[in-house]
Amino acid sequence: MLSPVILAGGVGSRLWPLSRSLSPKQFIELPGETNSLFQQTLQRLHGLNNSTSPIVLCNEEHRFMAQRQLVDEGINDAVLMLEPVGRNTAPAVAMAALRAMEKDEDAVLLVLPADHAIGNLPAFHRAIDEGYELALDGKLVTFGIVPDFPETGYGYIKKAEKLAIGEAHQVAEFVEKPDTTTALDYLATGNYLWNSGMFMFSAKTYMDELLAAAPDIAVSCRLTFSETNPTASVIQIPKESFSKVRADSIDYAVMEKTINATVIPLKANWSDLGAWDALWEANEKDDSGNIASGDVIIEGSSNSYVHSGSRLVAAVGMENAIIIETADAVLVADRSKAQSVKLIMESLESSKREEAENQKLVHRPWGTYESISKADGHQVKHIVVNPGGKLSLQMHHYRAEHWTVIKGTGLITCGEKEFSLSENESTFIPKGSVHRLTNAGQTPVELIEVQVGDYLGEDDIVRFEDIYGRVA
Repeated sequence: MLSPVILAGGVGSRLWPLSRSLSPKQFIELPGETNSLFQQTLQRLHGLNNSTSPIVLCNEEHRFMAQRQLVDEGINDAVLMLEPVGRNTAPAVAMAALRAMEKDEDAVLLVLPADHAIGNLPAFHRAIDEGYELALDGKLVTFGIVPDFPETGYGYIKKAEKLAIGEAHQVAEFVEKPDTTTALDYLATGNYLWNSGMFMFSAKTYMDELLAAAPDIAVSCRLTFSETNPTASVIQIPKESFSKVRADSIDYAVMEKTINATVIPLKANWSDLGAWDALWEANEKDDSGNIASGDVIIEGSSNSYVHSGSRLVAAVGMENAIIIETADAVLVADRSKAQSVKLIMESLESSKREEAENQKLVHRPWGTYESISKADGHQVKHIVVNPGGKLSLQMHHYRAEHWTVIKGTGLITCGEKEFSLSENESTFIPKGSVHRLTNAGQTPVELIEVQVGDYLGEDDIVRFEDIYGRVA
C-alpha cells in the first residue's frame, strides 16, 4: 500500500512576518489562498491509487493546528507523530517508515513537504503512479522539477541515463544551490532538474539504505521508536532519545550515497513557497508586475508584492519591493534579497522578542486570543472559546483576571463555585484561584480578559486538568 508521509515541521522563517514559530507558513492561509498549504497537501492525496491515511510529522507545538485541519479535510484516521526537536528529514522519515511497517511491512512511502504548491494535479498523480512501480522495484525515487528559469534558491539534480520505465532517469549527482551563471548553464543543457524534496520508496528499502549509509541515524531512530506506543494515533516521540539522533537530510544521508537513486522529471506547475519572491512568482500580477493583497494602494511602482493585514498600506515609486504589514510588524525588503528575511527571524529569536513566535491573534486548541493592550502591570485580551471548547483547569501565581462576556454563555469554574456567565456579565478571578471556562453551547463565547499583576507571561499557568493532553 501507498503510505503518504507529510513533513509539516519547520517555521517558515523566510515568510516572516506572516509566518511565526508558533503559527508557521504551512498552517496559515497565505495571501490569496483559502486553505493552508498543509490542507492543500492533504487535498492532493485524493484520488491516489492504493493509498492509506497519511502519517503527519510536525512539531509538538503545532499539534492542535494539524489535528484541526485534518478534521476540516475529513481525515479522522491519520497518524500524528510529534517531534520534540527538529532533526531534519532523514530521521523524520525514518520514524515514519518504522511506523508504516508496523501496519504493512511492504508499505511504500510518498514523502511530501507540507509547504508546496502544485497546479497540475493529473501530472502529479501520473508521476506518483510511475514512482510507485519503481519503488516496488527497490528504487529510491525523487521528483525533479523541470526548470523554466535559472533559479538560484534551489538545489539541482543532474540526470543520468533514462530507465526503461516511463520518464525516469538514474541520478548522476545532486548539486548545491548555484550562482546565476551556473544556473543559466544548467538550464541550457536540459540535463538538470530542481530538487523538489519529494520522495518515494518502500519503507524497508529506505531503512536498509539508511542503515548502510548512516548507521548511527538508523540505529538511534529504531531505539527512539522502540520507546513509543507504535499503534497510537498520536505518537509522542521521546525527547531525550530523539535529541541524540544526528540531524541530517535525506539527500545527504541517503540519496547522494545510494546507487539506486532515481529521478522522475515533473512538470506540474510546482512551486516551493518558501519565501516572498516565490509567492510573487507564483501569483497573478497586474500590468506593472505588482501583487496587492489587502487594503493596499500602489502608485508608480512595479514588480512588487504589497500585503496589508490590518491597516491601509500605500506604496509609491517602489520597484522589485516586498512590503508586508501585520498588526505588530512591517517588513520592507528588496525582492532579490527575499531569502535573507530569515536573518530577521533569527535576530528576533536571539533577542527573545514576541514577534518571532506569534501573530497578535494566537490560536489555541479551544479557540483564539488576541492581545489588545499591554503595559506594565496589566494586559487586555480578546478571547474566543469555540463550541465544545474548554480552557484547562488552571491557576496563576502572579496575576488576577477580570472576565467580561461580550457574546454567548460560558460555564465558569472559580475555586469551589461553578456558575454561568452571559453577555454583559463579569466575574473576578483572584490570583492563585483554580479556574476555567467551558463553552457547552453551539456558538462561540467571546470575552474581554483584563489581567493585572506583577508578571503577565504565558508561562504563568499551572494546569491541573486539560482535555487536550497538555497535562502530563
